[in-house]
Amino acid sequence: MTSTLQPVSTTEVVKRPGRWLALGVLVLAVLLVAVDATVLGLATPYISEDLKPSGTQLLWIGDVYSFVIAGLLVSMGSLGDRIGRKRILLVGATAFGAISVFNAYATTPEMMIVARALLGVAGATLMPATLALIRNLFHDPRERSLAVGVWGATASAGTAVGPIVGGFLLEHFWWGSVFLINLPVMAVLVVVGIKLLPESRTANPGPWDLVSVVLSLVGMIGVVYAIKEAATHGFAWTTLAAGLLGAAALYGFVRRQFRLPTPLLDMRLFSNRGFSGAVLADLLTILGLSGLVFFLSQYLQLVQGRRPFEAGLAELPAAIGAVVAGLLAGRAARRFSVRTVVSGGLAAIGLALAALTVLDQSTGYPLLGTALLVVGVGAGLSFTVTADVILSSVPKEQAGSASAVSETAYELGAALGIAALGSIVTGVYRDFTGPVGTPAAAHESLGGAVDAAAGLPAHRAAAMLDAARTSFVDGLALAAGVGATVLLAAAVAAWFLLRGQHLENAEPDHA
Repeated sequence: MTSTLQPVSTTEVVKRPGRWLALGVLVLAVLLVAVDATVLGLATPYISEDLKPSGTQLLWIGDVYSFVIAGLLVSMGSLGDRIGRKRILLVGATAFGAISVFNAYATTPEMMIVARALLGVAGATLMPATLALIRNLFHDPRERSLAVGVWGATASAGTAVGPIVGGFLLEHFWWGSVFLINLPVMAVLVVVGIKLLPESRTANPGPWDLVSVVLSLVGMIGVVYAIKEAATHGFAWTTLAAGLLGAAALYGFVRRQFRLPTPLLDMRLFSNRGFSGAVLADLLTILGLSGLVFFLSQYLQLVQGRRPFEAGLAELPAAIGAVVAGLLAGRAARRFSVRTVVSGGLAAIGLALAALTVLDQSTGYPLLGTALLVVGVGAGLSFTVTADVILSSVPKEQAGSASAVSETAYELGAALGIAALGSIVTGVYRDFTGPVGTPAAAHESLGGAVDAAAGLPAHRAAAMLDAARTSFVDGLALAAGVGATVLLAAAVAAWFLLRGQHLENAEPDHA
């Protein structure tokens, strides 16, 4: 099916005054979420040392945010369509800042997991609202492409700002300080957003169906939990029950949407092959990347011995590549074609991840830095163009729902990636053979091994850490190989699914 989008003249659309200043407010929300996600990776070794979570609890700390946000994004995007996208954005930003304090002062692994889950509830209100407001602020398709590029570039910039600022804070303060940096950003967003952001909502949206909300939440959490547990511990009756419950809830959600006169999510959106292809590309891209990225900060700090600030700087090439590529992506898609840019970006990420399969404890930075730069460029091209395709494929009154689908794919991919690829790393790591008397806690996580080494004689500590680091790197290399396979498969799928798709105000892609 070829996209039915028609070229639009930039002289025929209304250009809202102050739209670029309003965009600046929206990207603050994106920055808020991106910074929070990246600083957690740097803070993980410190959280592990202080709260002493088990390996499974550590994974929950890393992925429960994505579990909850994935389960609620569609519901919150639909709620924003009904009560106002500006309103839900500002309420969500305020809650996000307040709950960040709860994260900062968590004193047990269980409390940290709950805090991250609540942060996911607040975070679910932010991302769909930002993209939906961009769709309503920018009616000119070329301006909207640039605005989406700025939106994506800011998210990527957050991956740079997060590690650098977080690294600085971790070297001077306790780990909870990395969450408190959300407060000033939230304050600026709320105060300025009240004045600059226009309100927008669907004219006659119908009621917000709470049954659909519950089915969506139960379904997403159940399925993702089952995948995570199966990857970590193998199949068990409880795992199977959770997976079946989740699948049944999602099936019920889809059936209910077709029956409702005003559904929470219009399933007809997926009949557009371009829309479906863009969503699938996003999901597979994040799935292939997220598990690896979650453990990369641990590799830089706990294996190569870099300080937090240095580790943050080491990850900078990925953000730089994504920022530059994101700003140029719309122009590239119009010059070459949507599928060429998206498939090329995905293939570049896949090849970069394949290069990381040769990682060892002493891998030099030129290989790491180059691979991260290529990953950033590929992600910037792919994510920006797919976001533009998704927004352009629907009427503006459905922008919230469409944005929520896009973000759900992103968060679901993140959860699945940390669950599946993270479990590969953890599974390989746990099998390392240390010297006699190696504490059981050392097998739970690499952070646990570093902590346990402090209580051992020097020669035994060195032997244990060498075995633990070698096993950790072996797991990381295996996860990189799996991620590369996923990304290359996604590149092939995108090439076929996005055939004939083009951005507005561009010549159709006849490739």
